[in-house]
Amino acid sequence: VQLQASGGGLVQAGGSLRLSCAASGRTLYAMGWFRQAPGKEREFVARISRNGGTTYYADSVKGRFTISRDNAKNTLYLQMNSPKPEDTGVYYCAADVNTWPSRQSVDYDYWGQGTQVTVSS
Repeated sequence: VQLQASGGGLVQAGGSLRLSCAASGRTLYAMGWFRQAPGKEREFVARISRNGGTTYYADSVKGRFTISRDNAKNTLYLQMNSPKPEDTGVYYCAADVNTWPSRQSVDYDYWGQGTQVTVSS
């Protein structure tokens, strides 16, 4: 499985941004987004089940971010609405071959290269 994240950039607080993650190879896995700020550990942002029917969010983004997927296009999305400066970081997409809804990065098997998101105040 190869994952390619894109869509990052500079956005003003309160604006919006959509990240994409193109997948190739065997792609019907649960997927997630993680982020890592400078000097901090990688943290869970959101997760979506294989068919897109179930989603999970970190409390810090719930109600602002939306994870979705288009299996016909082999693409994962993260819609970021009303971002805050504390949302700044490198965002990674990842695939988990297991169905247990883990929020731990060590449980994910495949990773994209990351895309930088910077939220200005």
